[in-house]
Amino acid sequence: MSEPAVIGRCPICSAQLRVVRLECGSCGTRLEGSFSLGRFHSLSADHLEFLEVFIRARGNFKDVERELGISYPTVRSRLDAVIRSLGYQTEVEPDREAETERRKEILRQLAEGRIGPDDAAALLEGRT
Repeated sequence: MSEPAVIGRCPICSAQLRVVRLECGSCGTRLEGSFSLGRFHSLSADHLEFLEVFIRARGNFKDVERELGISYPTVRSRLDAVIRSLGYQTEVEPDREAETERRKEILRQLAEGRIGPDDAAALLEGRT
């Protein structure tokens, strides 16, 4: 049975937790103090899951799309959210390729009958 994963956020107030004691399982050496868990422990479970898939896919957006069953713009959006959660800035405006992929996804949904013409028009015009 594996040990439970360390959580990085307080389950009550969501503030970042700090480690106060480290112990060696082999020799019993203990260190006490106030230690940071690092940036990755501040990520949500959803962000960590996405990051694992992204790394496994070696950053290939098409493979991430396929494995998670999501569109290119959604992959891009989730990656941007992870980047922001790690404390880095992301692009303010999506690039031209992301916008093209978003439009293709809307048209794909329309062709498959998942959305109606009015909804597709509103999405393409940015009204929703």
